[in-house]
Amino acid sequence: MKDLEEKLKRYFTDFDGKFKARLSRVVPSATVVDERLGTSSPYVCRVKAEYNRDLLRLLDDGMLLAVRNFRTKERGETRYTLIEVVRFWPEHFGLRGLRDYQYYPLQFEVIERSVGDWETNDKSTMMVQLTAIPINYDLVLKPGEDPSFDRGFSYPVVGDQVFVLSKEMIKDMYNKAVLEALGFESKETFENPWKDPRLGTIKMFEAAGEDIPIYVDYDSLVRYHFGVFAFTGGGKSNLVSNILRRILIHIKDTKIVIFDISCEYPFLLMDMFTQPNIPSKIILESRAEKVEDLYNSVVKPKRYEADPRVPEGFKKILDLGRVSYLRRARITPPSFSEFLGTVATLKSANAKNPNYVEALEEVERLTLDYMQARGFLEDDEIDRDFVQKLVDAIPKILEDFKIHPMSALLGWFESRSKMFRYFDRKEEEEGLDEGYTPEMIQDLIEGDVRLICLSISDPPTIKQLVMDLTENILRQRKGEFKVKPYVLFVWDEAQEFVASPSEVSGVDRHCSEAVERLLRQGRKYGLGGCIATQRIAHLNTSALQQLHTYFVSTLPRPYDRGVVSNTFMIDKNILEKTLEFAPGEWLLSSYIATGMENVPIFIRADNAENELEKFLSKIMR
Repeated sequence: MKDLEEKLKRYFTDFDGKFKARLSRVVPSATVVDERLGTSSPYVCRVKAEYNRDLLRLLDDGMLLAVRNFRTKERGETRYTLIEVVRFWPEHFGLRGLRDYQYYPLQFEVIERSVGDWETNDKSTMMVQLTAIPINYDLVLKPGEDPSFDRGFSYPVVGDQVFVLSKEMIKDMYNKAVLEALGFESKETFENPWKDPRLGTIKMFEAAGEDIPIYVDYDSLVRYHFGVFAFTGGGKSNLVSNILRRILIHIKDTKIVIFDISCEYPFLLMDMFTQPNIPSKIILESRAEKVEDLYNSVVKPKRYEADPRVPEGFKKILDLGRVSYLRRARITPPSFSEFLGTVATLKSANAKNPNYVEALEEVERLTLDYMQARGFLEDDEIDRDFVQKLVDAIPKILEDFKIHPMSALLGWFESRSKMFRYFDRKEEEEGLDEGYTPEMIQDLIEGDVRLICLSISDPPTIKQLVMDLTENILRQRKGEFKVKPYVLFVWDEAQEFVASPSEVSGVDRHCSEAVERLLRQGRKYGLGGCIATQRIAHLNTSALQQLHTYFVSTLPRPYDRGVVSNTFMIDKNILEKTLEFAPGEWLLSSYIATGMENVPIFIRADNAENELEKFLSKIMR
């Protein structure tokens, strides 16, 4: 740091004099939005740094650089444009001068001699080139005040010195406001979620042996929805389970409902399902009476398929009475739409008797007034109160409109009391001790249970469950003007639930529209969503646009990256870097849940399997 001005050491690092760089040019470029490839930043910055062999080890993609801009005042505040490194490489003067048409032995001689040059710190022959893009923030430094950040792009001074933001500065930028929201003091950082709510570490400065924790505001993450996008093997379910684990531990007034079509979360959250102070329930497609039944119903990572500790873990969950199954109702009340359709048919059949038609129109008015007063939609099922209201009104309707005692219509009116059988049968079923109907699952969500995993592999069944639960809970919250407790709905393998409505029909389309509706309206009522998928190209884009936070790992298909880039307005060059990610590495950006709004950052998430390993090790002691 001896070459860095003393007053700037608090904010910047030069890696002990190894980073000496200048901004060489800023290239304006037309903002191009390509539906297939994504959007580009309007400016690209080129930085030239003096060559130092160790510098190539210390630099990393995603590092933030600062360069003074034209909004800096002569006295007082200094403003720096912040730019993010998207790639860097060493350059050799001799190699750059080579041409394919030159004498071949000469080319080989220059190439061979360059090998030794790389081992030196010869600044006259070599340099390091960096490409960076603006993140649309200014760093503002004022004497005697803490640094602040102003949103917006300021044109940097070409030729001026470029600085690397220090570890402490990065930590404060991304974490200070979040830690205040969490009410957590970060003196030391731990991977253990019970000790530390961090999600992982920032990849910057890893090569220098520095761990910078990354925290997110879990309240905002839940209420304003988030997405997790990664190809097979990228660690998608691992990250989701890690986020859910931390929400359960650190955010007490939040419930989680997982639509688990892959049947993997009973294993991934095994340690949470055995926590006595976190009420939970696993609901399977069919009854699991023995450990073997539960074990065979759940997908395990390959390394745990033959692990003898896993059945012991499932046994502990069974012994706690936290495993049940979905009980399908034998009889279902008609929807308001179906009931009104029956009335319309009767009107057509009795068109020659105006008084009969008017009597049926009175039934229609009664029905529509009830729906409006209670907030019901046409697709909602009729309820007992509606039938009672209808039955109470029938004697007056029969008298007012002179329905003939021998008419078939009189028989229809008088038989409406038979509709109570729907609810009598339903109440009998709910009185049974075994299994859960959709209505009973809704009661679980509104009750004390904090974690509900619906591990059901049959697509039509789980999609119908999505529609029933999301629509009923959203309607209930609207009627009660209720916000808390927050409820987070998780759709892993989201391509099964949130397909583009224009490409599907029937239950697939209705399910997608139900999820979209919850994402659009739910945040006002404390209902959040998580969409996790490996293929987003054919998803409901209206649903995707509701996400305020997103995690992106390797997406090998260009069109998938293009959808992410266009939907969330992230530069395609940054997304290209995700192709180099190892499992567990993510690009994180958020409009609301991180310390810097919509600034992409590369992170390494903590490994959920480490928590499972600790749990399984305790079982066998």
